[in-house]
Amino acid sequence: MSSALGSLVASLQRSAAFVNSVIAALTVGGQRLFSSFTFRCPCQVGRNFYYGSAFLLLPALVLLLVGYALRSQVWTVARESCCCRCARRARRPSALERRLACLRFLGISGRALVAPLAWLASTLLTGTYYECAASEFASVDHHRVFDNVPAGRREEMLAGFPCHSPSAPDVTLVRDEVALLHRYQSQMLGWILITVATAAVLVSSCLARCCSPFTPLQHFYWTAHLRNEKELFEQAAEEHSRLLVKERIKKLFGFIPGSEDVKDIRIPSGQDWKEISAPSLVCVGDATQGLYSFLGDRVVEDNEEDKSEGIELKP
Repeated sequence: MSSALGSLVASLQRSAAFVNSVIAALTVGGQRLFSSFTFRCPCQVGRNFYYGSAFLLLPALVLLLVGYALRSQVWTVARESCCCRCARRARRPSALERRLACLRFLGISGRALVAPLAWLASTLLTGTYYECAASEFASVDHHRVFDNVPAGRREEMLAGFPCHSPSAPDVTLVRDEVALLHRYQSQMLGWILITVATAAVLVSSCLARCCSPFTPLQHFYWTAHLRNEKELFEQAAEEHSRLLVKERIKKLFGFIPGSEDVKDIRIPSGQDWKEISAPSLVCVGDATQGLYSFLGDRVVEDNEEDKSEGIELKP
């Protein structure tokens, strides 16, 4: 039962639709909590627009940047695209590699855009931020109650509409009408955004399938290959680094932590402490292994003839 549940959870985690739905649901819930605790329209001329627009757009921008930053593939592409000073000049990518890079970028952008679009759609459908931002620009010229009101006083009254401050009955009717108009405009923009985003997802999926150099089965195999390659590489890197560090620790102290048959230990000299305490910059070239830790120069005692060979682990 537990294995079946684990396989179900793993399959759901690999499902893009499920992950996107979770991200969208968390974004909508966070937006509701964020609005209820932090948003207070200033109801002042010249401030409503900037305050409402900031709450509407800036969190979406932050979510977009965070969405890109949290994707490990972004940093992989960045490392592949940037020129490393320690390595030789990179070769020119082929057409197939460029197409694969475009597919990866579309996948990264699609996942990163889920939270910002969910935020914008939720806020527009709610209408609170839009009502605050657009309150100063409402047209009330056709209402007679504002005929004899000076322009400055009219702007102040319009800016105070989102706060629902006490006013005359005629002004209250106008305020309710303006609020309904802004709610209508905001929700229409929200549904237009949802429609455009859905159409964009459909079109981009079709373009990705049409422009892909793979057949559907090849694309499935490629995706599975990348996933398995990542998982196995992480496991191998974890095990390899653990064994390598154990060997280096043994060369420094004479034993490995956790060993039961410790017969003798080694006392590090003052020079040893200076060497492992000095800062080390990782710079890996074509002809060198590079140092990956402060214990890196403790390993070359048994293998001075050929630096590229591995370390022989003795029982």
